[in-house]
Amino acid sequence: MSRSLKKGPYVNLRLINKLKNLKAEDKTVIKVWDRACTITPEMVGFTLGVHNGKTHIPVYVVENMVGHRLGEFSQTRKFPGHGGKMAKTQAAAKK
Repeated sequence: MSRSLKKGPYVNLRLINKLKNLKAEDKTVIKVWDRACTITPEMVGFTLGVHNGKTHIPVYVVENMVGHRLGEFSQTRKFPGHGGKMAKTQAAAKK
């Protein structure tokens, strides 16, 4: 469910201030715990380390991500894959 239009998107102002102090060419990863923060055009070109509950996943922000949430690009669950014995034998055969 989207946020009310009269409230506008949720953006962490402390994160925006950190990004204003950096240059776009700067390759430092900024650690972010705020997964609900909406990506704005000011964030494009920076690498953000989005916390997934265990580690910080580096996410390079591009134009197509504007309007999405940071948490969408840092998965919290590890998908081990389908199958069992048969899938393991097929994977071993490919190698």
